[in-house]
Amino acid sequence: MSDVFINYRTGDEESAATLIARELARRFGREHIFFASNSIELGHRFPAELDGAAEKCDALIAVIGPRWANVLGPDGRPAIEAEQDWTRREIRTALDRGILVIPMLIGKTTRIDRLVLPEDLRELADCQYKRFDHRNSDADLAVLGDALARQLPELGEVDCDASAARDRAKTKSRKGSAEDAGQTRMRTRDVEQRVRGGIGNLNGDLGTFVNEPQGPVNTGPGHQYNAPHFEGDNTGVQFTSGDNNSTVRQRFERERRPSDDRR
Repeated sequence: MSDVFINYRTGDEESAATLIARELARRFGREHIFFASNSIELGHRFPAELDGAAEKCDALIAVIGPRWANVLGPDGRPAIEAEQDWTRREIRTALDRGILVIPMLIGKTTRIDRLVLPEDLRELADCQYKRFDHRNSDADLAVLGDALARQLPELGEVDCDASAARDRAKTKSRKGSAEDAGQTRMRTRDVEQRVRGGIGNLNGDLGTFVNEPQGPVNTGPGHQYNAPHFEGDNTGVQFTSGDNNSTVRQRFERERRPSDDRR
């Protein structure tokens, strides 16, 4: 059965890590969520427990708050710079195994900067992340749980919120379909308005249209071709045709008759 490892740093958003672990344990069962303070039995050796859990888990949630990269270790330097830092070791083990790693960025934490990460953790910056806001905790935790159930089918089998997750997926699908339909209607109205207006460009998709042209029409840059145009009176007819580079004009004189001189 799939297991999820909750990785966090002491001194940076332990409360968020606790909330995430508690909700995932409720949804999938405590036995499938590893959270050090709850999962390691009294008297057990935590180094072996941590290493073992990181080696066998199927997903790791890296809880990252604003101080995650700046918490200092015993030597006064950022803890993340130490190779034996537990937070670093757990993430490195998960990345080396190629399992699902989900960074959870807490609050206003900015996206992970590769330059602040040790070389063996830089792949973490490439992992798609999820934001978590305490003010929107229920919705954010639901999205996280849905993603885990979808990507780890065995975990989905024990999901006590499976029916609610399906309802959320259907609602999201209907919302997306409604938005697509609305955009299509807007584009249709736009085309209709442009056609009624006479000359225009259909958003660059269908080309240029001309509605009931009267005389030569210039539709924009590039080669423009004008339809043949005739002008005339009782003395003759002028024919005009061509493009924006050259124009051909020809005058056809009307044959004069003796009666014309008397007018």
